[in-house]
Amino acid sequence: MEYARPQNESKKERTTKEKKRIKLTTMFGNQNMQDIMAKLQDMQGAVEESKKRLENIYVKGDAFDGKVRFVMDGNRQMKELFIEDDIFKTTPKEELINNLIDAFNQAIKNADHVNESEMKSTAFNIIPGMGK
Repeated sequence: MEYARPQNESKKERTTKEKKRIKLTTMFGNQNMQDIMAKLQDMQGAVEESKKRLENIYVKGDAFDGKVRFVMDGNRQMKELFIEDDIFKTTPKEELINNLIDAFNQAIKNADHVNESEMKSTAFNIIPGMGK
């Protein structure tokens, strides 16, 4: 009498694991573990270099024709908040708050775009086929 081992994985799970294996093979080829680890360290170094470059890329979000301005770097860190004094005198509190929120969200969106572009560029340069 033959005994068949129960399969714990569904067909979908096996397919998912197979896709991951193929993706790793595509990224790393048939390299040994030392080569893969070296490639991963290179990737980590490239990501760190990208983060350093992003520290020097500035984006802004503004309101009231530039009288309110948020400046952030590509790592989404706020570097400057500028508000002209006359804004406090001439703008109702609720309007000021709403415009501050809009300007901040604009700055975040711009920083996200810069960050994403830089990281895609980094990935494209270190992982073959990543940009396809």
